[in-house]
Amino acid sequence: MNPRISFERVDWINTGFLFIISLLAVIAAPIYLWQNGLNGFLAGMFAFYAISTGMSITLGYHRLFSHLSFKAKWPVKLYTLVFGACAFENSALNWVSDHRRHHKHTDHDDDPYDISKGFFWAHIGWILFKQLPEPPLDNVNDLRKDKLVMWQHRWDKLIALLVGLALPAVLGYYFAGGANGALGGFLIAGVLRVFCVQQCTFFINSLCHTIGRQPYSTRCSARDSFVMSLFTFGEGYHNYHHEFQHDYRNGVKPWNFDPTKWAIWALSKVGLASDLRRVPDTKVLLAEMAEARRRADQELARLHAAGDHPWRDRALESMNSLIERLANNYHELEKAMADRVELSRKALRDWSKETRETLHHLSQIRRGREVPA
Repeated sequence: MNPRISFERVDWINTGFLFIISLLAVIAAPIYLWQNGLNGFLAGMFAFYAISTGMSITLGYHRLFSHLSFKAKWPVKLYTLVFGACAFENSALNWVSDHRRHHKHTDHDDDPYDISKGFFWAHIGWILFKQLPEPPLDNVNDLRKDKLVMWQHRWDKLIALLVGLALPAVLGYYFAGGANGALGGFLIAGVLRVFCVQQCTFFINSLCHTIGRQPYSTRCSARDSFVMSLFTFGEGYHNYHHEFQHDYRNGVKPWNFDPTKWAIWALSKVGLASDLRRVPDTKVLLAEMAEARRRADQELARLHAAGDHPWRDRALESMNSLIERLANNYHELEKAMADRVELSRKALRDWSKETRETLHHLSQIRRGREVPA
């Protein structure tokens, strides 16, 4: 890790708070649970706060405010701004500014959580040495016109303390056993929940730029991770997101686990969200085909340089066949898009299946196994 840190601009209050919260979460909260156990009320309050704050980051801070992937009515905005503040990840205005810079400068110096500076830096180092923003924040001018966003920007720390930490303690006092319940509310639904939600967010910046698949593009380090999608309400499909950042979906496939996508869709059905932006299936498939072709060409070059092996000629024959089929499908789809021909869902499914099978064949060839031509 070798970032250029301007220490005089580091937000040391933020660093100190993060350190205290983390210390309480990994030491005090387990001690409380060991001594008192976890009753139903505290468990329910933890779940409510974890879902509300986590989804406020993914649905609100990320897909609504950062990428404008849909429009929302004021109740949705207010809810995500209040509970987004309770995640203690800064105001929406500052969060969005950082995130838009991340997309504009991914894997380069101006990326706030640049993975090329190391896993630790991308995960939490950039937060520990978080720089106070230098005015003007000229990449969030659209949000400056939103009165709710600016209200939250002024009061996010107070909202976070009152709603995110004090309120769970008060509720714990009245519904979970007096002073001991208040301590439990503060430590479990407050401190431990903040720690868990923050770490899940941080893993998108670190783990999803390190481990996983890249089915849509290798232009940057972003990767898809099904496992991370389980802990981040669908944000784990990060390779797709970096290729098509304005889509309201991260998990674009029907089988992808993306609760944030489902929540946005549900809100649209009751009139609280509208103008959901989505990339056409043809464009998504074209990206998959292009990436498959790139990998096939790369594997072909590797085979040509491999020297004499018993499997080489058979593998080369298979590779040439795969590449020819991929090229034909790609050009056919590209022509259909150019001619604005509407393709059937069955045709798209067949092409998508064939692309996945091609990638599977490539992985087998890479392992030195024979593949039928």
